[in-house]
Amino acid sequence: MQILLHSSKTMRVPDHRRAPLGVPQLLTQAEELAEIWRGASPANIQSLMKVSDKKAVEAAQMYGAWSSDAAMQVPAIDAFIGDIYSGLQAQTWSDEDRAYAHRHLLILSGLYGGLRACDGVMPYRLEMGYKMPDGRSMYQFWGDSIASLLPTGADCILNLSAVEYTKALLPYTNLPVITPKFLTVSPKTGQPTFVTVHTKIARGAFARWVVQNRVEDVAQLQNFSDLNYRYDPSLGTTAQPVFVCHEFGGLGLSVRLS
Repeated sequence: MQILLHSSKTMRVPDHRRAPLGVPQLLTQAEELAEIWRGASPANIQSLMKVSDKKAVEAAQMYGAWSSDAAMQVPAIDAFIGDIYSGLQAQTWSDEDRAYAHRHLLILSGLYGGLRACDGVMPYRLEMGYKMPDGRSMYQFWGDSIASLLPTGADCILNLSAVEYTKALLPYTNLPVITPKFLTVSPKTGQPTFVTVHTKIARGAFARWVVQNRVEDVAQLQNFSDLNYRYDPSLGTTAQPVFVCHEFGGLGLSVRLS
């Protein structure tokens, strides 16, 4: 089973660095992309990324500093921050968990294409849905190359990524895809409802649960019960299992929730 997540807009360099377990397999393409964006002005970046002046300047500075020098890299799961990675809680993982995740977790990335969990990265800003300075879409740039990162022996994909990113991979593989859906019962209506921040944290928590429990049998996925979620067979299908919580158990994991 290959677990799909996607990169976050926000990154950091951890205070306590751990050595990466690998090098991004599409690093040559990442270097090409970084060079293209390095040549863009902050004004051009602002127009293409639809961000504020401040964010555009920060992005330009990131590309100015970006390097593939091995000594400057940190593991991807330690560098990305945001709701998904709050749910992932990689800081709680053992060395064995990290090694297992490095084989089974693939993080879709605008700059790197795809990253194994502990591949070395540097901070950047580049979402898969952006247009490039040369007029191409990111999907045109990557083509079918990200699908080459799926190992030969993979039997299915556990899709916990956003559509913006999966569009760069799923059309190029014939592997079965399982896409869990996470709903929270509304206190107003009593009906299961999609809540964005809950879903993002739940995706990370689901990936963490699969990694730490070494779940490889698809039938076992319905046993997920973290954050107060429970599998509801009446609402989903085998390809899209639905998990519902009456009271979200991830409060405190996100800066957006208290």
